Amino acid sequence: MAIVFSGIQPSGTITLGNYVGAIRQFVSYQEQHQCYFCIVNQHAITLPQKSEELRHNIRSLAAIYLAAGLDPNKSILFVQSEVPAHVQLGWILQSLSYVGELERMTQYKEKAKSQGTSIPTGILTYPPLMAADILLYHTEIVPVGIDQKQHIELTRDLAERFNKRFGPIFTIPEIQIPKVGAKILSLQDPTKKMSKSDPNKQATITLLDTPNEIEKKIKRAVTDSESRIYYDPERKPGISNLLTIYSALTNKPIRDIEKEYEGKGYGHLKMDLADIVKEALSSLQAKYYDLIESSKLDDILDQGAEKANQVAKQTLADVEYAMGLARKKR
Repeated sequence: MAIVFSGIQPSGTITLGNYVGAIRQFVSYQEQHQCYFCIVNQHAITLPQKSEELRHNIRSLAAIYLAAGLDPNKSILFVQSEVPAHVQLGWILQSLSYVGELERMTQYKEKAKSQGTSIPTGILTYPPLMAADILLYHTEIVPVGIDQKQHIELTRDLAERFNKRFGPIFTIPEIQIPKVGAKILSLQDPTKKMSKSDPNKQATITLLDTPNEIEKKIKRAVTDSESRIYYDPERKPGISNLLTIYSALTNKPIRDIEKEYEGKGYGHLKMDLADIVKEALSSLQAKYYDLIESSKLDDILDQGAEKANQVAKQTLADVEYAMGLARKKR
């Protein structure tokens, strides 16, 4: 049994990409491992958030986690800000980080471009806090999308740097990326990942989209001027993205799907894919709406925070003693 940690920001409605690339993995991991799944709301405030909207999104994400199959009896589900050790260790790891390595982070470069000259410091120092999230629980496996690979590599570097200087406190985590559907792309610009922050709502399928919305978005998905259906991310990124979604939700190999649609047009593929997505999300949505207004949701989050705090406090105490910050061992 390994220790697994992962988290998602509560900034907007979770997308099909988040579901395929991360949340579905979470459900399978909890059957065999000790799992911590976090709503990383302190990462969300690196960009402006409306307070009431953020509060709603935190509960909404928790309800989605549970509706997707997370079992609070098998996994620990909690809100990042309710475990103070995250930001406390985040500051320590920030102090061990170098500006150059933080500036090399691809996500920092992308977000900095959109911010112009007024770049919030949190965008630069996001990775050490993410490292703290992971290292607090002696995490061995981090199941995330491929876009987070660079951040996990930095987490490993910071853990090794700390261990060399102060002793073997941290476990060095391994990243786990799904073989299929690791990166679901935008329906309108299939050179970019599907993102919940995309201003073009036609580019993203969210887990709470209605059946009608799902069908319209897939029908309008960008393809190409050819008529043959085959997987080629370079020449046919739009069709390749649709095939990736199809394969991820049905567990069919892409080669088998290509054979199934030989001689058929893009419209046929899109209609079938719309039905597959609607069916995949229907049960999740029903469970979500049962949970979102219930006190049961808050009870689960309270219990999760209590369990997470027990582990996180001890790790932080060990770190502070090893560094000389604590007067005595706790």
